[in-house]
Amino acid sequence: MSDAFELNAIVRTDKGKGASRRLRRLNNEIPAIIYGGNKDPVSITIAHKDIARAIENEAFFSHIIQLNVDKKSEQVIIKALQRHPAKALVLHADFLRVRADEEITVNVPVHFLNEDKCIGVKLSGGSIIHTLSEIEVSCLPKNLPEYLEVDMTEVDVGESIHISDVIFPEGVTSNSLSHGGDDADQSIATVQAPRSEEEEIAVEGADEVTDGEETDGEETDGDEEKPEDDE
Repeated sequence: MSDAFELNAIVRTDKGKGASRRLRRLNNEIPAIIYGGNKDPVSITIAHKDIARAIENEAFFSHIIQLNVDKKSEQVIIKALQRHPAKALVLHADFLRVRADEEITVNVPVHFLNEDKCIGVKLSGGSIIHTLSEIEVSCLPKNLPEYLEVDMTEVDVGESIHISDVIFPEGVTSNSLSHGGDDADQSIATVQAPRSEEEEIAVEGADEVTDGEETDGEETDGDEEKPEDDE
């Protein structure tokens, strides 16, 4: 794992929904909280531009973060991030303190390698379908990987890569495999066979039928009642 990300924050004493809205509107800051590590939770504020820049990097979500609160520094990971449903805005962040001697649970992104060299694609015309983009792992903070690699080179049509096929770094374990169960060894990616000529004809025929139905549906007499405007 590379060097930790670093964020600056200040302790927040003005709490409540109204205070949070004022933070975002007037100061361009967001409310956040730090918890865990056998310490009391602490409410903080972070400049929106800083958190927005940090989350542009995928690695931010699977890294130890150095959080500077006033004159003290804490080692944390991000556990939750609330975003605005319609705007590119972060509304709230939750940070969990980490200790060097305690395992943490983090979702680590999966990077797919050699998809252009995959034999199921090159030789059989198949297509790669990703079924998981991240894997939940447990490890000590020092062992936290930035991402996990999955090599697609030797995957043929109809074959899949599962969690058990991933080579985890030393000290890192999959929570799904550790807990067991029927669906523990989930598929990460599969190579789907190309459509046969009969399937292509069937799909094209279905598209033509759908187009015809849509055309028929548009020919109305204009007497349909319009919904009232939602004010």
